[in-house]
Amino acid sequence: MAFRTWGLVLFSLTLAVAIFGQDNRIADSLKLIYDGGNISGQERLELLRQLAFHTIDQESRLKYADELIDLAGENNEPLYLYRGFIQRGQAFRVSGDYSDALEAYIKGSEVADKLDNQSYKGASFLSIADIYSTIGNSDNAETYYERAIEILRQTDDTLTLATALLNAGDEAFKRGDHSIAILYFQESGQLFEMQDYLIGTAYNIGNVGMVHAEQGKLDLAEQRINQAVSMLEALEDYSPICEYLTYMSEIYLKRNDIQAALGYAERSLQLARNYKLKEQISDSHLKLSELYQKDQNYDLSLRHFQEHILYRDSIINLENVQQIADMRTDFEVAQKQIEVDLLEEKRRNQRFVLFAIAGALLLIGLLAIQLYRRYIFTKKTKKIIEEEKGRSDKLLRNILPEDIATELKENGKVAAKKHKSVTVLFTDFKGFTRYAENLSPEEVVETIHFYFSKFDDIAMKYGLEKIKTIGDAYMCAAGLKDESDDHAVGMVKAAMEIVAFVSDTKKDVSSEELNFDIRVGLHSGPVVAGVVGTRKFAYDIWGDTVNVASRMESMSDVGRINISENTYELVKNSWHCSYRGELEVKNRGKLKMYFVESELLATEPIPVLSVK
Repeated sequence: MAFRTWGLVLFSLTLAVAIFGQDNRIADSLKLIYDGGNISGQERLELLRQLAFHTIDQESRLKYADELIDLAGENNEPLYLYRGFIQRGQAFRVSGDYSDALEAYIKGSEVADKLDNQSYKGASFLSIADIYSTIGNSDNAETYYERAIEILRQTDDTLTLATALLNAGDEAFKRGDHSIAILYFQESGQLFEMQDYLIGTAYNIGNVGMVHAEQGKLDLAEQRINQAVSMLEALEDYSPICEYLTYMSEIYLKRNDIQAALGYAERSLQLARNYKLKEQISDSHLKLSELYQKDQNYDLSLRHFQEHILYRDSIINLENVQQIADMRTDFEVAQKQIEVDLLEEKRRNQRFVLFAIAGALLLIGLLAIQLYRRYIFTKKTKKIIEEEKGRSDKLLRNILPEDIATELKENGKVAAKKHKSVTVLFTDFKGFTRYAENLSPEEVVETIHFYFSKFDDIAMKYGLEKIKTIGDAYMCAAGLKDESDDHAVGMVKAAMEIVAFVSDTKKDVSSEELNFDIRVGLHSGPVVAGVVGTRKFAYDIWGDTVNVASRMESMSDVGRINISENTYELVKNSWHCSYRGELEVKNRGKLKMYFVESELLATEPIPVLSVK
């Protein structure tokens, strides 16, 4: 959970439930069995589950969770499929990849429905609520917490119920509803004590300490938080410790002890770095930036603020789209109010005409003039409303594909659609992260805007659908708008133009700062497309095709376009390609890959060159 402002954040427990009990010693022992490769069937499923649970390294944990999901799906084991999705979600969540975590939790809840297991379903809703809480969507968080608590009260899963109550109390406290938060904390504390669950008790103590801090009881707050930190250190649960240390920094800042405050913030940052906790790294940098600014060390303050921005933007990348969707919603509400006001004004004018006729014929002339002026005003107002409606529709089409936007306006929702064959493109700049470290946030955004604006023009030229940008990565797809078979050919043309643009920019002496190299990857296959969100819309695609396309990009070379075997089969009659062989891909095994070389003339044979 992000640490945002003094007195407005407590710490949620679901992360602790996911990692409490993790023991690298157990994980090391299990890995020896795993590396031996002598077990299969149910025993291997259980081994993968235990490895995904006990492994602290998040990359390895994700690997075991993905293998568990694949094996459970192949063997029709829904229980282990559920556990695999939950462990996948926890790994992404700890790493700060919230969109992937949310997707995994939602898939877990769907499997829980098929299992008809209320405890699993409640736990899935709890995890979904925690993600919404983390990214600041309070309405969705509150809804899912209430649903989770309602379901879990019907089960004997006391520990998960206590966790849901604690995290719902956290969300209530962030909204400023302290009375509801206290009721939740009291009930969760009693349940944790009944279960003799130390980590839950530690969270309750720490969160109550933050309530004391909000009430100005700093000594009592420090005592409670230190007690919680000591318990969590013994339990090796480091994510909340980072949060509590940052809060201790705020307490000492209130006491005007800037050096002690800096000490707690530095300790929080070091701990977050050791365990690769993106959100806590971002929060610690922000706190250090504030403290160094108060200490008048502006160079360090700026450096920590830049680090905060980089980590924050790596966690949440749909904020601008969501703001645009909010603006559109606000405009439609205002538009409805204008229509109501005009209708009421028209009714008043009609009554005035009747009274005027009855009063005196002499006023008819004056009334006619007044009505004419009102007519002109109404006509101009209607024209303004129509123009604003046009802008609103254009804005919606910029956010969503035109057919999706039309369906959303007509039905208020969009049905997910499966596409049998599309081509997905990923790009990534080499060395951009190191380059961005030396720039201000404004310069980082300006650089990204320069490249991505041109990519957008190229995408529009070839009828591609831009999906999203993730940091310095760009993602688009071809074949979503129609069912033609030439989507891969068009995508390769677009990719060639993108590579050429980046190369020409690098050679341009007038743009000496823009000297990046780019990698491009393509893969073709089926995807599911749809709109997520009820208030803030986002169009996205899902499926294994997306994952393989991303792998094609990461396995490409600078200035080259790396394509999969599927894409090659679709473009081999149009493009020269160099066969790279079967290359090992993380979590995928060996895949055939090709480099696109040049366009194939109509009279040429169809060669396939091997990369030497």
